[in-house]
Amino acid sequence: MRPPDHDVWIGLTAEALPVGAVAAWAVLPSCGALVLFSGTVRDHAGERSGVTHLVYEAYEEQVEPRLGAIAGEARRRWPAVGRVALLHRIGRVELGEPAVVVAVSAPHRPDAFAAARWCIDTLKATVPIWKLEVWDGGQAWSEATCPVAEIHERDMTEVRS
Repeated sequence: MRPPDHDVWIGLTAEALPVGAVAAWAVLPSCGALVLFSGTVRDHAGERSGVTHLVYEAYEEQVEPRLGAIAGEARRRWPAVGRVALLHRIGRVELGEPAVVVAVSAPHRPDAFAAARWCIDTLKATVPIWKLEVWDGGQAWSEATCPVAEIHERDMTEVRS
């Protein structure tokens, strides 16, 4: 994982994600809002209980360019955004550990919330990272694993709920 540039921090790593460092980095004097999303491994998946850990695989050559494109598009859609961080794990991730971190700072909360939500939803739909769920007695690729869309095809109306 490379260190952050001035306003964008993207990365793919087999190491633990630095959630606290991401939150501290994203704060700016001009930004009164920080939204941090940390997706952590839970003990169930859909109707399946007993999940013990996840294993993430990625098309690594495509991940950072796509994360960079997402950060750039978020900054275009919400020009007031201060900093954007998009980090994802690969390899084995244990229960309770973060698998993905998204942080967005902005002067006000509406932009920070909207941009952060768009970033995580777009990351999940467009970045080639796949999740293997492992439980007592078995394993399977996540049912959420699907073909990867292009970033420009993502429209916020698709992800509102």
